[in-house]
Amino acid sequence: MEDKDREHPQAHVDIYEKQPVPFGLVRFGVAPDHPEVKNVINTFTQTAHSGRCAFWGNVEVGRDVTVPELREAYHAVVLSYGAEDHRALEIPGEELPGVCSARAFVGWYNGLPENRELEPDLCCDTAVILGQGNVALDVARILLTPPEHLEALLLCQRTDITKAALGVLRQSRVKTVWLVGRRGPLQVAFTIKELREMIQLPGARPILDPADFLGLQDKIKEVPRPRKRLTELLLRTATEKPGPEEAARRASASRAWGLRFFRSPQQVLPSPDGRRAAGVRLAVTRLEGVGEATRAVPTGDMEDLPCGLVLSSVGYKSRPVDPSVPFDSELGVIPNVEGRVMDVPGLYCSGWVKRGPTGVIATTMTDSFLTGQMLLQDLKAGLLPSGPRPGYAAIQALLSSRGVRPVSFSDWEKLDAEEVARGQGTGKPREKLVDPQEMLRLLGH
Repeated sequence: MEDKDREHPQAHVDIYEKQPVPFGLVRFGVAPDHPEVKNVINTFTQTAHSGRCAFWGNVEVGRDVTVPELREAYHAVVLSYGAEDHRALEIPGEELPGVCSARAFVGWYNGLPENRELEPDLCCDTAVILGQGNVALDVARILLTPPEHLEALLLCQRTDITKAALGVLRQSRVKTVWLVGRRGPLQVAFTIKELREMIQLPGARPILDPADFLGLQDKIKEVPRPRKRLTELLLRTATEKPGPEEAARRASASRAWGLRFFRSPQQVLPSPDGRRAAGVRLAVTRLEGVGEATRAVPTGDMEDLPCGLVLSSVGYKSRPVDPSVPFDSELGVIPNVEGRVMDVPGLYCSGWVKRGPTGVIATTMTDSFLTGQMLLQDLKAGLLPSGPRPGYAAIQALLSSRGVRPVSFSDWEKLDAEEVARGQGTGKPREKLVDPQEMLRLLGH
């Protein structure tokens, strides 16, 4: 916002958010042991304090107010609601107790209201995560972090993991986590920082099969530098003998994690009584094609991997927000050209709903700047409606008539103070409020 002040000194921006609280994925998606990633909250707060920006939480676009109503009230509307659904596995047994999406699990330990009652059963020895991206690594790390290490993070006020999640993780009996991928080491979707952190995780040792890395040394000469560095780290971990200190650390580790490559899930196997998940049947695969076109094809061999918890992390997808907005359900995006929604002048999109669920916070920020530039270009070119528009005044009247009570940024700051006060009692930076009804009660709504 501050940078754009010079671009358009009269612009006023209203932000509508489904949750009663701001910050979206930074609050609900970033791992609770990565507090430094949440520093972007400070920038958002500065922007929200501008006299030309307003935040309105507890307003669900598509339910409480429609996109046509917003387009009528504003000169331009930007949809930036991300990808809040997970991709289903579409295999038998997926509905069994003991199976859930990694997205819901992350929401549970991060205090996302809709996942607060998940209650994952961590009484098993082995967990399987289907997927090999950063979310899969985050979940594996949280599952395997020794409770005393989480307590240490609490003592130095470096985690805002919820009280309920901490209680369940303290009792966890999970000792081994397998991260399963259809393709090979060259196709993993996580980044080197997250991998390095996982390799050095206190009390846990990595399990990598050197056979999965045969012939890789020659292949990595051709790949881009970030991928090359990542693969070299995997290769060293799998094939090189660790030094005395690292060898001793691994030997004393009571927990373990491993990457299972060239495996595609076919079925979640039930326990003998059929009442919960007891394993995953995997098809062994091999790779066909080269470069980005590489795909996994089944060899005909099968393998069963016993476990008591299955977390699917095979990707995210966006949902259509309003019947009036074009939506490509195959790609899970709003059809657009550089952020301009096709055939709907004055409507824009940004982030994962614009380009699909790839990239990290920084990628999404860059993407939003580009959409902002397109909007400003259209404004200068006279492509947006001219004359005054009522903005929030019109929307407020609609919301009021529908019994919807928006939460302002100053309301959020009251909730923020309450969370911080509750956290001080337990030595945490905050104790997140997870019940929207309680939040509204605290605000007197």
